Amino acid sequence: MKITEIHIHPVTPCNGLVAFANLVLEGQLFLASIAVHEKRDGTGYRITYPTKGKGYLFHPIYQPLSRALEQAIINEVKTVLSQSNVRHNRAIAQPD
Repeated sequence: MKITEIHIHPVTPCNGLVAFANLVLEGQLFLASIAVHEKRDGTGYRITYPTKGKGYLFHPIYQPLSRALEQAIINEVKTVLSQSNVRHNRAIAQPD
């Protein structure tokens, strides 16, 4: 399956949560509110799918698709967060 759109929405970090991801598969299926967390050991990111009560609203059951979604989301998160940090750092006044 091809990811035809991906949007990352950074949030103020809280308990490891750093962003939410929305994506479109094959231009036909919209998946929203996929949470992106920093790994507890600080070595990268992990994703979690939305739940209601004790069950998932959706999640991949095919391992190659799961890996592809995770990698695409993490790559986009790295890009978006690095750009956000650059913009933020430029906005800070430098002492004379």
